[in-house]
Amino acid sequence: MTEPSSSIHTDTCVTYEVRDRVALIAVNDPDRRNAITHTMSAQLEAAVHRAESAPDVHAVVVTGSGRGFCAGADLAALDGATEESLERLYAGFMAVGRCALPTVAAVNGAAVGAGLNLALAADVRIVGPRAVFDARFQRLGIHPGGGATWMLQRAVGPQVARAALLFGLRLDASEAVRHGLALSLVDDPLAGAVDLAAGPASTPRDVVLATKASMRATAIPGFVDTDHHMAAKDIELIPQAMSIRSPAFQERLSAARAR
Repeated sequence: MTEPSSSIHTDTCVTYEVRDRVALIAVNDPDRRNAITHTMSAQLEAAVHRAESAPDVHAVVVTGSGRGFCAGADLAALDGATEESLERLYAGFMAVGRCALPTVAAVNGAAVGAGLNLALAADVRIVGPRAVFDARFQRLGIHPGGGATWMLQRAVGPQVARAALLFGLRLDASEAVRHGLALSLVDDPLAGAVDLAAGPASTPRDVVLATKASMRATAIPGFVDTDHHMAAKDIELIPQAMSIRSPAFQERLSAARAR
């Protein structure tokens, strides 16, 4: 299927546009800071697969509508979550992480919890002045999930990752660049991400796909990096589900809803 340039398709929770061989995918619930629901996750997964199956799409840019990037998982979706329902919440950013095309996250605001995972799942992050990276799992009283422990350590190394996940370190835009979590800080992160994606957009698609596949295979020779992500997600799944069912999380959930 050939995607016409600049065609825009809008689902309830995700927008999809193709611009000069770059698929622009936005999580789209700005009134709720793009909090991830099961519906949004499924639509995000479908949008990524759509881009991968379109021969005229050479790269993917992921962003958030409005002033925020993604506020994390919807609290209602977390309430009483099971391993199976958590897998459905993960599906969108896991699809970004597995995407065969080059991916860029244009982080225009706060990336919190599962929203941090969405940013981390991309190959490269371009940040705007309002960008903030906040793991927040521990503050909510829940175990990290979705492969966050692996993705953060891959992005910033063990010390900064442990500071974020164990000590609650939040990184603003300039700190994210300094620690290697983001490539660059620009006034308009979406424009910056699209500019960066122009590289693979102007390169033969088979070369782009093969180069990304080789980089995945050579990060740790003998393994593919997506296998590490899947393994980390599986390791985190049961303790995260158990923590969500704990009285401590239920207390925090009730307090958050009251606010």
